[in-house]
Amino acid sequence: MIREKYARLAYHRFPRITSQYLGHPRADTAPPEEGLPDFHPPPLPQEDPYCLDDAPPNLDYLVHMQGGILFVYDNKKMLERQEPHSLPYPDLETYTVDMSHVLALITDGPTKTYCHRRLNFLESKFSLHEMLNEMSEFKELKSNPHRDFYNVRKVDTHIHAAACMNQKHLLRFIKHTYQTEPDRTVAEKRGQKITLRQVFDSLHMDPYDLTVDSLDVHAGRQTFHRFDKFNSKYNPVGASELRDLYLKTENYLGGEYFARMVKEVARELEESKYQYSEPRLSIYGRSPEEWPNLARWFIQHKVYSPNMRWIIQVPRIYDIFRSKKLLPNFGKMLENIFLPLFEATINPQDHRELHLFLKYVTGFDSVDDESKHSDHMFSDKSPSPDVWTSEQNPPYSYYLYYMYANIMVLNNLRRERGLSTFLFRPHCGEAGSITHLVSAFLTADNISHGLLLKKEALMEEYAIAAQVWKLSTCDLCEIARNSVLQSGLSHQEKQKFLGQNYYKEGPEGNDIRKTNVAQIRMAFRYETLCNELSFLSDAMKSEEITALTK
Repeated sequence: MIREKYARLAYHRFPRITSQYLGHPRADTAPPEEGLPDFHPPPLPQEDPYCLDDAPPNLDYLVHMQGGILFVYDNKKMLERQEPHSLPYPDLETYTVDMSHVLALITDGPTKTYCHRRLNFLESKFSLHEMLNEMSEFKELKSNPHRDFYNVRKVDTHIHAAACMNQKHLLRFIKHTYQTEPDRTVAEKRGQKITLRQVFDSLHMDPYDLTVDSLDVHAGRQTFHRFDKFNSKYNPVGASELRDLYLKTENYLGGEYFARMVKEVARELEESKYQYSEPRLSIYGRSPEEWPNLARWFIQHKVYSPNMRWIIQVPRIYDIFRSKKLLPNFGKMLENIFLPLFEATINPQDHRELHLFLKYVTGFDSVDDESKHSDHMFSDKSPSPDVWTSEQNPPYSYYLYYMYANIMVLNNLRRERGLSTFLFRPHCGEAGSITHLVSAFLTADNISHGLLLKKEALMEEYAIAAQVWKLSTCDLCEIARNSVLQSGLSHQEKQKFLGQNYYKEGPEGNDIRKTNVAQIRMAFRYETLCNELSFLSDAMKSEEITALTK
């Protein structure tokens, strides 16, 4: 029930069937589609995706940050009286108590032993299901006309925009620009304009000699659990100058080269018809101007694609900005990240470009090296962000709480206005303390996460996974269906790609004509989940548990 509480407060998703077994009062009577995130539907073919004329009127609300969280006030008088607008606001003390409760549960010896055995049991149960029903599932798929793995919808839910193109694509683009526009001014340094040819001359390289290997943007075995080496892979040929020129939205060219490559990737997705992606774009929190600049880049270069939805990643690098005196405290970083969003929500007419861009943004990510050690243990006694002035980076759980808290308030305000809401989908589980997983369990909708091992086409990743883990066609189609479910595609798109009742549990929510997932598989998943939930529900009603809760 703890996770359900935080999910509902932020308009994140929570399984309906789980709510029923937990005894949620509205779980049986609420309409099935209630609780789904509000994602903006894609524009119709005849509509302009860059139209700036539909901005709602100004509400004239005021926004003020207190303790790292933005509070909304109806007017100046209410701000002076410290009476915020009627929205749910987070409580740090309650959150830390809930976090301690979950930590106590997962460190309890008998609980750990029991969970381990139960997971082994479930794994064996699925193996038994495969032995008994694999041929029946295959027969069901063979009788499904038109649909196979290659023409079911699938979404790459974890991809960085700067890595959305494969290394050959990047190499080809670099060579093409050098061949066609070598004398174009692409940078300025100390008042001196620099051409593309001069950039490569200063690096003592000829693009003609570049190869995929010398480009060195492929994340291989040597980057596993080495975030420093992983980050360096974003510098083509190890040169940060080329990263700034080709893989950034803010540079002398206004991010033109980056936009052109992203649009080429988008065209490939559109031609494939069945593949979608959710690239990450970075907002650092150095300045409130980052948001309008990013929105301007998106609109000016016409980057919209029906096969892409965007997620904003926030790197956890406050310590770097503080050491360079770019920020006075951690609260200012949070304000730079979230205040422009509140302003665009309250007064879209004065922030039309950002209002438009946010229609195509579906969530937030928190990224950086999880293995970095922090001496600080997050608790309700931790310094609030506005007094966190040290050059030490706040711990992972501190970042997650304050990001979640502001997303929660923002989502409630946007829901009130009938605007799209955002999911919190942080990186989590690569390394670091168990508190990382607990923090994400409480605050995140999901963790669309996996190490970026290859910058190759999505279909190739499925093919590799099928070989490594011996996955069947039904397995692959089930993974593809799940990728669409947890993605930021709108309710209307999911109905089109998965079936009208996709949000319902079990076989009832599966349309095999669209997903190519066998109903036998869906029935197994649903029955197994119900058995587990029923088992837990009965255990909670036992005399031993009842005695403990009194």
